[in-house]
Amino acid sequence: MTEPLLDVRNLSVAFRSRRGAAPVVRNLSFSVGAGETVAIVGESGSGKSVTALSLMRLVEREGGAVTGGEMLFRPHDGPAVDLAQLDEPAMRAIRGNAMSMIFQEPMTSLNPVLTIGEQVAEVLLAHRGIGVREAERAALALLDEVQLTDPERRMRQYPHELSGGMRQRVMIAIALACRPRLLIADEPTTALDVTIQAGILDLIRALQQQTGTSVIFITHDMGVVAEMADRVVVMRQGEHVETARTANLFAAPQAAYTRTLLAAVPRLGAGAPVYAVPRTNAAEDPGDTGEVLRVDGLVTRFPIRKGPFRRHVANVHAVEDVSLTLRRGETLGLVGESGSGKSTIGRSILKLVEPTTGRIVICGRDVTGLSQQAVRPLRRHVQMVFQDPYASLNPRLPVHELVTEPLAIHDRLPVPARREIAAELMRRVGLPADSLDRYPHQFSGGQRQRLAIARALSSKPRVIVADEPVSALDVSVQDQVIALMRELQDEFGIAYLFISHDLAVVERMSHRVAVLDRGRIVETGPTDAVLSDPRHPYTRDLLAAVPVADPALRHGPHKLNLRERRSPINPVGFTPPPQHFAEAGPGHLVAV
Repeated sequence: MTEPLLDVRNLSVAFRSRRGAAPVVRNLSFSVGAGETVAIVGESGSGKSVTALSLMRLVEREGGAVTGGEMLFRPHDGPAVDLAQLDEPAMRAIRGNAMSMIFQEPMTSLNPVLTIGEQVAEVLLAHRGIGVREAERAALALLDEVQLTDPERRMRQYPHELSGGMRQRVMIAIALACRPRLLIADEPTTALDVTIQAGILDLIRALQQQTGTSVIFITHDMGVVAEMADRVVVMRQGEHVETARTANLFAAPQAAYTRTLLAAVPRLGAGAPVYAVPRTNAAEDPGDTGEVLRVDGLVTRFPIRKGPFRRHVANVHAVEDVSLTLRRGETLGLVGESGSGKSTIGRSILKLVEPTTGRIVICGRDVTGLSQQAVRPLRRHVQMVFQDPYASLNPRLPVHELVTEPLAIHDRLPVPARREIAAELMRRVGLPADSLDRYPHQFSGGQRQRLAIARALSSKPRVIVADEPVSALDVSVQDQVIALMRELQDEFGIAYLFISHDLAVVERMSHRVAVLDRGRIVETGPTDAVLSDPRHPYTRDLLAAVPVADPALRHGPHKLNLRERRSPINPVGFTPPPQHFAEAGPGHLVAV
């Protein structure tokens, strides 16, 4: 029998705390064969990422320690070594070379002071012993391989200049640079739209076929598990629950927890909610049941400056002539590829990014020409849940202050009153009340996303711009948060601009959907009409790329009608051609 590439035996990991060592992984055992893909699934906080960090021996940097067990790995064709016993120089030779990892939060994993090109080339220089020029050429080829638009320009940019999905692709390029024997992918496609996700999954498949690379997939996307994994390891609260071949697990899960997990998976085609005018407060303010947000002809461009005098030579056309409306208690889903302008629209509405032209009306007030100071009071009515929860939460504030920041700014509530509200918000988003005095770094990625949602809900806003609000959540918690958001919508009449790449989640949340391609809306209408009868080729591509949570429907490499990736950069003075729409049904418009 062939020896496994990785054999984890009775792994136990604990974190230091004031009360002593707190165990987070207990007696975990699993193996990964050569060329095999093993998925580790479970709820947020179950110990999946801690297991990955332990394999890379990075858990010590987070205050943890391997307290028991063995992690036997074969970095070469020779005998296995116990990763738990290696010193730092020995691990450094393995890490990034024979074993590599794609981290969950790219913004906190990339170095903010180095360009993208420098960070990709850094791995090649450290492990391959090649020259700087050769490393730069290889880095450029890697960025193109992970389908990053305009890779030559991205090489010179810094992490903060890229969207969340673009940063994730850079992390994938870094992890694949040395063609490792074992790739640990911690939520590798969380921030990616479905078409790029399909391309990345194909890329990992191709790497496995070429080099025999093994993959540990840590994910909450059961569609990706069904598409990619040979075997599945299910974890809960740091312990092993079940291990099975993927087809067997989906067909006949043995553990009750696994059955619950699979039942919570959102599936495309389940049907969209039907909009109804909310009754709450209608008697007090009948006009409040109308539009709470109107955007007309929104254009947002970012200048590109070159030369010693920083001359304005071109513009990035991020958003072009976008118009949309939101009624009270309505959800508009905004979908499209990473870098298509979804997040820029949300930020432009809140005036976090200054629009180039267009008109924005919030709760009947035109905010287009208002200063930042004049807009600030209106922000209590429009809150935002950002894509990267860790980067948007103040690390110096305890949770009870963090989630009630809007109340401190707009209502000037005292701390005791805010603490009571924080406890209720924590309960509503499924976090324990005894965590009120903890700090953001003490929560898992999914738990931090729930904190961000609680903070946005604290001032009971009229509109919430939700930028990938459930992308970091496992399916069971995702199911709870979506139910919570819909419950609060019914109770308070909140309108959501719901930005997401997960079409099944968009279908479940949204009354209407708008499909965005390169800064322009190409199809919009009632959710069921657009998703069940897509008319634009780009919408069809998105739907064709959605992974299905059924191993029997695994279809291998995607045959997508991928269009040429045109650069969004145009010279100063360039005017895009006007856009025209045809009606495909009641309220269903398609760009022609």
